[in-house]
Amino acid sequence: MKALILAGGRGKRLGKISEGSNKCMIKVFGKPLLEYSLDSVAALDGVTEIIILVGYRAEDIINKYGNSYKNKIIRYVIQWEQMGLVDAIEWAKESIGNEDFILFLGDEFMLNPRHQKMIEQFKNEKLFGFCGVVNVTDKGMIKKTYSVVQGKDNRIQKLVEKPKNPANNIMGTGNCIFKNEIFSYIPKTPVNPERGERELPDLVGAAINDGKIIKSFIICDNYINVNTMKELDLLHSGFSHL
Repeated sequence: MKALILAGGRGKRLGKISEGSNKCMIKVFGKPLLEYSLDSVAALDGVTEIIILVGYRAEDIINKYGNSYKNKIIRYVIQWEQMGLVDAIEWAKESIGNEDFILFLGDEFMLNPRHQKMIEQFKNEKLFGFCGVVNVTDKGMIKKTYSVVQGKDNRIQKLVEKPKNPANNIMGTGNCIFKNEIFSYIPKTPVNPERGERELPDLVGAAINDGKIIKSFIICDNYINVNTMKELDLLHSGFSHL
């Protein structure tokens, strides 16, 4: 299994704080935000290679981390134009090759992540995929990511991107595990008419509609995907004890 970290975004909604650097390189508690994902991958057994998708100010990341991180090989994929998460996954197809992969976002922070357990369960149950989720008390947070409708044994029935009225308190994250076959569903993933890009819930939905078993997995105790100054401030205030 390989790890894919998406770190190509400009971060325009962060304003001046991200003008001079890739937003994943913004320092949080003394180190770049991206490094929290790298540390999570470094702790995983069975993942020997990290694919980092870069774009805006790619040199910031490449010069910082080079070809390895804590004994894990790093390879870079340059995405010249940002067209959404599914497009980013597609850019990495050649580098991932025929292997399964675990997906990370380079601009997220997790409290007590459980990636190793998710990988073990993925293999033991022989699943097609896992979507990492977190239970939240504020449903408004789900409006920024995606909601999860599921049945018995956490088997996902439907994902809804940026729902106006989330059906429950389950918030989706960017952390997922997929069989390599997920690439075959990218051409079947529709373009969202409002945002003009293909989105993760629709990619997962294409596989589910074809009968593939994808489940949810509680990936951590708390989660923040940093896209705005409000979220960055929330991260600093909510996790200031770390």
